[in-house]
Amino acid sequence: MKHSWDIFCSVVDNFGDIGVCWRLARQLTSELNQSVRLWVDDLASFQRICLAVDPTRETQWLGALEVRHWNTPLPAVEPAAIVVEGFGVRLPDEYVAAMAARRPQPVWINLEHLSAEPWVDGCHGLPSPHPTLPLTKYFFFPGFTAAIGGLLIESALRPARDAFQSTASARAAFWNALGVTADDAALRVSLFCYDNAALEALVAAWSAGRYPILCAVPPGAAQEGLAAVLGRDLAPGTRVVRGQLMIAAIPFLELDHFDRLLWACDINFVRGEDSFVRAQLAARPLVWQAYLQAKEAHLVKQSAFIDRYVDGLDAATAAAVRAIHLAWNRQSSQISECWDRFMDARNAVASHARAWTARLEHGGNLALRLAEFCRNRLK
Repeated sequence: MKHSWDIFCSVVDNFGDIGVCWRLARQLTSELNQSVRLWVDDLASFQRICLAVDPTRETQWLGALEVRHWNTPLPAVEPAAIVVEGFGVRLPDEYVAAMAARRPQPVWINLEHLSAEPWVDGCHGLPSPHPTLPLTKYFFFPGFTAAIGGLLIESALRPARDAFQSTASARAAFWNALGVTADDAALRVSLFCYDNAALEALVAAWSAGRYPILCAVPPGAAQEGLAAVLGRDLAPGTRVVRGQLMIAAIPFLELDHFDRLLWACDINFVRGEDSFVRAQLAARPLVWQAYLQAKEAHLVKQSAFIDRYVDGLDAATAAAVRAIHLAWNRQSSQISECWDRFMDARNAVASHARAWTARLEHGGNLALRLAEFCRNRLK
């Protein structure tokens, strides 16, 4: 059944929020035939991951998807049948009042951040009545178990990824389009991270390592951090060789091209939420930097994921995966020795990454589960 949706996204300081909301809106529209209006407060940031966006327009269409500029005051509109707050954004008061006046009242969803922590299972789907209005908000958690919301996995993802990874000419064309050439024997690594004090030690390990390494790094904190370590500018197009390491500074990639970067690399260093999920779906080994939180809460979140991720690995390989993630998230210079252990376990980690991806693909689709959750409450 077709329903109308309003999805609200506030771009805070990175691209994860808009990446997740854009993927959700696009999948609801293209695969589930839903009528979606995506409200975004920062269209310039949105344009960086989707070049078709015009940041000067208040209203525009991307195929069947309507994109609206979320500005203040919000234009008077009829709320949709389903209203989604991306990661707990605060909806305008006038819009919430219009929701309360709507008949039937909308299903109101707070789409939460992804977490592997066990407590999430018990909180998924819980209602939260509004303190003064006859409205109820429901908490919807993405996650890794059948008890919660699943992950955003498009139906075309697996065949597109597998075709790309199995076709040498497709991979070569991708690298050529970025202007990147390297020894075919080089280990290809993508680097997308927050500021990280361990970066200098990691570069030293790569430079003096046993393997030639190509590190592809887009603009952002990672590129700036590498520039500081190297003591030179790293504008897109720059190539720097240090020992066994070649650094290739590449342009910022829109969302679908960034997916292909993850598919094209042997190991992906990723951060936050959107690139974290896409790296898992790339069927490649990954090293994840969680968003820094007070009192080291991010380490709890990171550890909870690793506890799930290493299930099925032998003890030595599991220890190597756990060690490199912990060192990277603690921003420790021990990342150098952890990298060596990770490389020793590389074949086992690569095999496990493919098996983990297959497990995720059979574990539930967030867009489908969210649509079903809302449909059941609209009856």
